[in-house]
Amino acid sequence: MTTSSNTGRRPVIVQKYGGSSLASAKHIHNVAARIQARKDDGVDVIVVVSAMGDSTDDLIALSDAVTHGQTPDAREMDTLLSTGELVSSTLMAMALKSDGYDAISLSGIQAGIKTDMVHGSARIADIKTDRIRKELDKGRIVIVAGFQGLAESGDITTLGRGGSDTTAVALAVAAEAERCEIYTDVDGIYTTDPRLTDKARKLAEIGFQEMLEMAVLGAKMNPRSIELGAVYDMPVYVASSFSYEPGTLIHGGEHTMEVRKAVTGIAVDRNVGKITVRGVIDRPGVAAGLLQPLADAGVSVDVIVQNASSDGTTDFTFTVAQASVDKAAQVLGSDSDVEYSEVVTGSDLAKVSIVGTGMENAPGYAAKMFSTLSEVGVNIDMITTSEIRITTIIEKDQLQKAVQALHDAFELEKTE
Repeated sequence: MTTSSNTGRRPVIVQKYGGSSLASAKHIHNVAARIQARKDDGVDVIVVVSAMGDSTDDLIALSDAVTHGQTPDAREMDTLLSTGELVSSTLMAMALKSDGYDAISLSGIQAGIKTDMVHGSARIADIKTDRIRKELDKGRIVIVAGFQGLAESGDITTLGRGGSDTTAVALAVAAEAERCEIYTDVDGIYTTDPRLTDKARKLAEIGFQEMLEMAVLGAKMNPRSIELGAVYDMPVYVASSFSYEPGTLIHGGEHTMEVRKAVTGIAVDRNVGKITVRGVIDRPGVAAGLLQPLADAGVSVDVIVQNASSDGTTDFTFTVAQASVDKAAQVLGSDSDVEYSEVVTGSDLAKVSIVGTGMENAPGYAAKMFSTLSEVGVNIDMITTSEIRITTIIEKDQLQKAVQALHDAFELEKTE
């Protein structure tokens, strides 16, 4: 990623504001006041904005209406969706100017964001910061439309849901910013979902590795942005745009306030469905034979369990997003060459994970997690682990009971 030296220049801060923070003219003026205060701190400010409120969903609904429910052309869809952020960026620049602050709005293309050519989920390839640097040197606040860039083909691309977070962290890296600040409708990262237990506690800080696990498992952050921050060691601060309460700093420091706690948080995902392929003829290549057609159809597979072979057959179980269950079953029925007896689907499931770098190479945490769930009558359907995570699949109606029990068992409401 192309960067430019900030030697002899004012420090740079990148701020990102989500759609809920920009939902109306009043919201935009409130955010403008926050940006002005940051500018008055004596720093150069780059602001990345999402589309206002639910405008992206509205654009998707319009595309469905004009295509009679058919899948729209991917190139045209990216061009359409990119307009939402352009509206936000231009209105924000107008609001700042009306308050006497010099500002300029830039599209992703004008900001020098280059991507690959995958429409709908493009990856940032490079950022040329020449234009941004030129505007900052004029004393301007630079407002960049998030979620978008330019492919080598000359077409507009979008980065997928949550792509404005990725835009912000990437711009912070390219501009050699001091940190990236993400402002949203939550006031930081919590030990677990506060809606599930009133004992959930906001973390003052968390490491990239733990946050990446939490984000992948459903915490309200884009995993790609966390991964990018980790690779380039760019601190990311998450806070609310609706209050001035302290947020959570995500960073790569070895020692954090939570380092003495083996378990940092409990991540949850309510959007879980299950597919079981029974009576699979057990031979080399069956896993690929089952999963490749799903990948080709754009179905993401998460937890995978394969039973031991019996009489030459095995059962193969995996989870997908709840909305993808029917599609996954259809793909297996029509596109897979693997021999099996039947496909069984399951729904109304949830994923609960304990996360923490302190669990690495330390025994006993899985046993404690499983015994805690057993004591409150929560049955475990599937299990998967990594070095710093233990994940279980359970019935969705047992989610709150499971989270409350685990939060108490690992004493996450206490500080040290």
